[in-house]
Parts: sequence; C-alpha cells; structure tokens
Amino acid sequence: MTRLVLDEVVAIREGWRLAAQGTFDEGVHLISGDVGSGKSTLALLMAGLLPATSGSVKWEQCSSQMVSFQFPECHITGTTVREECESWGLDPSTILPSTGLSGKGDADPFCLSRGELKRLHLACVLARPYDLLILDEPFSSLDAREKLRTCNILSGRSRGITILFTHEQAILPHVGHIWEIRKGRLEYCGSPPEGLRNWQHAPPLIRKLIAEGKTPQNISPDALKEAACRT
Repeated sequence: MTRLVLDEVVAIREGWRLAAQGTFDEGVHLISGDVGSGKSTLALLMAGLLPATSGSVKWEQCSSQMVSFQFPECHITGTTVREECESWGLDPSTILPSTGLSGKGDADPFCLSRGELKRLHLACVLARPYDLLILDEPFSSLDAREKLRTCNILSGRSRGITILFTHEQAILPHVGHIWEIRKGRLEYCGSPPEGLRNWQHAPPLIRKLIAEGKTPQNISPDALKEAACRT
C-alpha cells in the first residue's frame, strides 16, 4: 500500500517553525490552516522539493508523484494549448472539450484567462494516475461550477494518496481524513464525521450544522445538503 510518513519533520526559517508528524495512507486528505501557517512549505516537504531542517519524509511503495501549485503558470511547458496537453501524454481532443477550450488548441497558454489556464492544468493533472498527488490551492481562480466539477473528480479518486491544501470554505470534495496546521504544528483531526468536531478551521456552515446537532457525514456539497435537510 502506498504510504507517506512524516517522521518528526521540522522546518525552520528565520524564526518561523513548522513541525509535522503523521502517516498518510491511500485516500483523500484535506489540510487547512491560516495564511502563512506553512501549507505550501509542507506541500514542498511532502513532495521532496524542500529539505527538512530535521526529521524525514518517507515514501512507501510510491513510484509516481505530482505536486500542483496555486499558480498554473508555473507548470506550463507547451507553446500552444495543444502542445501543453501532449506534454502530459494526453490527447487534446479529450482534454479540451472537458475544459471548455475547444477551438483554442493553437492558442498560446499564456493568452488564456487565469481561470481557463487553471482548468487546463487541473484537467491534465487529474487525468493521470499518481501514487501521490499533492494539490496546493486547486480551487483558486475557478468559478463555482468548475469547483464542483473538480470536487466530483477528486471524490472519485480510488487509488493512491491525494493531499489537498486549501482555504476553500464553500465547495469541497468527499474526503477520508482531515488535518490542520495549528500554532506551527500539523494536527490530525480525524475522519468524517467524527473528525469534523475537532476541525478548528471548519467552514461556518459545518460549524453551524454541528451546533444544531446535524453533524454532516462528510464535507461534500451533497453531504452538507443532506445534513441541513434533516428534521
């Protein structure tokens, strides 16, 4: 089984400190935290792109991994939209219709709007199987419809480890585990629904439902709707 283990990992930079200990098994994991708490730093550590000050990051039975950051411009390598799809080993005739970019195959990716570029990038990332997929703010620049579509894809991921770092408060996928960064340390809240009660960064609607005795079974829109409609 694919597994990511953070073994007493510590990152220190100019007086700033982040500590992380935990095991990430297969499934979808959500990590939340305040701005500046270290989410992007933790993503880099998990991907092996940043060395820890102390401790270690271990990947078990992990032969493929991908980290996707907030700004899609960082990932572009093709000179046209079509070439960008092909650079991922994907068929543009499949990717472009799903992203609303039909007819833009010859366009320069940097001439797309930020939302279009984000859709293109996510479509390419999510079309490939990875043992470890790390997504840092995947919902930024997306409208509500695209957020929901992306969440449906993430909810359907059945293999590997998916780690989602986000500030999103309204539209989220079905997750198996919830974590958050509190006061410079990664904390495990638990699995829904029990873990929702320990989630200090839970969106206002989830906190309201819990206070009303209607704890959702998960954090997806369908789960929140079901909880809100309980009598």
